[in-house]
Amino acid sequence: METTSKVDKSVTDKTKKKKILHQLYMELVNLQKEIIASDLKFLVILEGRDAAGKDGTIKRIVKHLSPRDTRVVALGKPTEFQEREWYFQRYTAQLPVSGQFVLFNRSWYNRLGVEKVMDFCTHKQYKSFFSEVESFENGLIEGGFIILKYYLDISKDEQQKRLDDRKKDPLKHWKISPIDEVAQKHWKDYSDARDEMLLKTNFKNAPWFIVNADNKDETHIALISHLLNRMEYHHKNKKLVSKNYGLIDPATAEIISKKLF
Repeated sequence: METTSKVDKSVTDKTKKKKILHQLYMELVNLQKEIIASDLKFLVILEGRDAAGKDGTIKRIVKHLSPRDTRVVALGKPTEFQEREWYFQRYTAQLPVSGQFVLFNRSWYNRLGVEKVMDFCTHKQYKSFFSEVESFENGLIEGGFIILKYYLDISKDEQQKRLDDRKKDPLKHWKISPIDEVAQKHWKDYSDARDEMLLKTNFKNAPWFIVNADNKDETHIALISHLLNRMEYHHKNKKLVSKNYGLIDPATAEIISKKLF
């Protein structure tokens, strides 16, 4: 009886989450109508540890949105020519135009994460980034861009579980990369780089939000709700999108110290 009860509760919880997610999908459609009608330039940046769930979260966000007015940007390794450009140049080419919603699956902040940890950039390039990024983002905001920045964090055990799952599931083999292979080995290096990034680039006009992403389904609901709650649009279901799931926090020094894995 106890086992049956647990199964029933699990099914009920899953059904409830699906219902909430469906309601959030409708809110996202309303948001997109506002973006188009008001010529907004809306940019969402998702950063995080390897296997933190950025791909899955983005898939949920764009699932029912217009492909003409929504773009997902996931840039690969820069070409030899791009390495000679101003660092932000290849990202500026991907920014949203008026009426467009763009999501960056990793962004210019790659310099402070993977590039720093894996020695893909010089110390001078790393330090230079900090002196440029605030003015760069302020320039975007003054130019009418709306920017939301999320960092998805997971525990070391959960990361290992997800990386192992990628190897076992043939449908996820495309996600495997040389970077994945050393993610656990460089756990502390990534933690230190993450903390410095969040502390030094948590700007007033473009703050960071930290997401506990250990539970994928709950993460999707919490992040989409938070995103919607930060935006103004017609027919907004304020009660739905204002619910606090306890998974997203501002990137204050105290939160970074106490809540991150």
